[in-house]
Amino acid sequence: MATLQPGDQAPPFELLDQHGSAVPLEDYRGRKLLVYFYPEADTPGCTVQSCDLRDHRQDLAGIGTEVVGISPDLPDKQLAFDEKYKLGFPLLSDPDHATAEAWGAWGEKVRGGTTSVGLIRSSFLVDEQARIEGAWSPVRPEDTVPNALAALA
Repeated sequence: MATLQPGDQAPPFELLDQHGSAVPLEDYRGRKLLVYFYPEADTPGCTVQSCDLRDHRQDLAGIGTEVVGISPDLPDKQLAFDEKYKLGFPLLSDPDHATAEAWGAWGEKVRGGTTSVGLIRSSFLVDEQARIEGAWSPVRPEDTVPNALAALA
């Protein structure tokens, strides 16, 4: 599936967060949301990406933007990741990768010359009406925040 593009409607989701609570996309209607997809909690790139978002969360909140992360990890692994790095925002569990597929963040990828199928690190800025305002896929962990801040400026 192709990655979402600016102007596309964000596919709805309802996923469990790190505390086992259901979080639907609809909860964010009326607010901007930065959704980032990461391959696996507590791995080097995912830690860099998530901690950078943690460190800039106030900057994003100051311009009316909330953050959620989505990975195939189960809620207990997400919780351990959140507690270890004090991330403080929802980490959503997508173990069947249906949400990642709907958002175009699941598919063939090449790493180190090897092709595999899995989660493609991606980030999406969603506007107040649940439309895609910005899309970056694939994205380097350290580019998630600068891309979002530039799009919001």
